[in-house]
Parts: sequence; structure tokens; C-alpha cells
Amino acid sequence: MKRTTSVIRRAVLAAAAVALAAGCTAQAADPGGGGASPSTGATGTASPSDSPTGSPSDSPSSAPTGSPSDSPTTDGKPPSPSASPSTSASAAKALMGDGDETEQVRELQARLRQLGHFDRAPTGFYGTMTAASVTAFQKKQGLPGTGSVDETTWQRLLAGSKKPTADELKPSTTNKLDTPDARCMTGRVLCISKESRTLAWMIDGRVVSSMDVRFGSENTPTREGTFSVGWKARKWTSTIYHTPMPYAMFFSGGQAVHYSADFAARGYNGASHGCVNVRDKAKLSALFDQVKAGDKVVVHW
Repeated sequence: MKRTTSVIRRAVLAAAAVALAAGCTAQAADPGGGGASPSTGATGTASPSDSPTGSPSDSPSSAPTGSPSDSPTTDGKPPSPSASPSTSASAAKALMGDGDETEQVRELQARLRQLGHFDRAPTGFYGTMTAASVTAFQKKQGLPGTGSVDETTWQRLLAGSKKPTADELKPSTTNKLDTPDARCMTGRVLCISKESRTLAWMIDGRVVSSMDVRFGSENTPTREGTFSVGWKARKWTSTIYHTPMPYAMFFSGGQAVHYSADFAARGYNGASHGCVNVRDKAKLSALFDQVKAGDKVVVHW
């Protein structure tokens, strides 16, 4: 009987030892248990230092919880500090950017327009069109295309353009000036384009002022060519059509540049009888005082 009890006891102990070994191996492989600790042997069985629960945090041989940057490098040297952008490395401070509305923005737009990067009258408001124009300028200059104006961009623009005139800053014309005819590039010239429907007062190739104009109808067309101002009349009434022609500057027979109240009221819905109509009375008044008899007039497409 004793021998039987002893045999049974040894069998129970052997079975318990096998079960214990199998249980450790399963715990180490269990995804929910966090895996074996770093001290696990090559056979995959847990070392005696593992806790019964298999939790790595309970094991003295658990790996450090610090990030890789906290650990020594493989060559034994201290790790480099984590790179973080500093204030000095951030983008250069913007002088002008999206949403700004200032006179400096108006000057920016006028200068960009001189260089062919802005195709409309300056507004003084910095929107998407201005940002796109600035980007185009920056790329042409080899600068980062940020779309906002920093000190470097502004200085490059100042160096590459001229101080805008009053007319360039606040032009009365709503039409974009086209490339001046070659005949307009020397001397004092009233350069009149049928293509853009504009009059540009130019001196030695520089636009001093500009304004919208309209021309004669198909039956009474405005003549094209090179002329000169024959005479001027601040107040004049047509002897043929009996209509007022203020600030008239005659250049080809009865055809003249003059203010038209009809053009101011109706725009391009009407036409002249061959004259060059101007709708901005104040601008034409100033031009009238500058133009002299004998100044060149070029009417072209």
C-alpha cells in the first residue's frame, strides 16, 4: 500500500512539473501577455526571473521604458538631442500677406504690374491674386515661392522696379494697357490703342497717365495712324452734331480726343462720330493741361 501511494505521489509531481513548464511557454507566446521578457532564452521558455503572471513590468530584466533617443548609441557615445525647429530657423517674418489692406500693398501691386506679374489695377488688398503674383516674382528671382512678402522679396522688388506714379497707384482706366506701339516710345505721345481701348500719355517711353477711351462707329470710324495735336479747346461744341466736346484736342481734321458725358453714362453701349471719347473728366482735365500743340498722337491696333 505504501509502495502504491509513493508511486502515485511521484506520478502527480511529475505531471505538475510538466504542466508548469507548458504554462510558462504559453504565457510567453500569448499576445495578450506582452510577450516574453528580454531575458527569455533562445528556446522560447521563460527564465526563472519571470513572474507567474508574465507581466514584463514585474520582471527585473524588463527593457527600459525610455524612447530610443534616451539610450546610448552603439558606439558608446551619448545620443544627440532631439532636433526641434527653433524660432530663428522659422520662415522670415512677412511684411505683407493674405488679408492685408494697406497703401503698401497698393504699391506692391503697382510694382508687380510694372514687371508684368499683376494684370489689373492696384486695389490695396492682398488676396489670392496678389499672392500668386508674388509667388511668380519670387520664383523668377530664385527665392522660395511663399506667396507672402518678406524683407528679401521686398528689397528685390524695389531694386527691379520704379516708384509708382499716382496714376499707376490709382489708375482711372479699368482696361489693361497693351504693349505700346513702337511709335509711342520716343517723345511726348498720346498713344491710343483700339485693341485695349486705352489712351496712354507717354513721355520718352514712360507711361505718365492712362484712361479708358471709345471710338467711332463702323460708319464713322476713328482714323488710325500717326498725327499731331493741331489745336486745343477747353470748351467746345461740335459744329456738325451740336454736342459738347470739353477738353478737346484735335489731331485729324474734326477728330479729337475729348470728354464725353455719353461715354461716362453709357459706357461702350454707344460710340462716337469718329472722335476719341474719354469718360474720366478729372483725368482728362489734368492731361489737357500737360499736352501741347505739336505733341504726337498715335492711333493703332
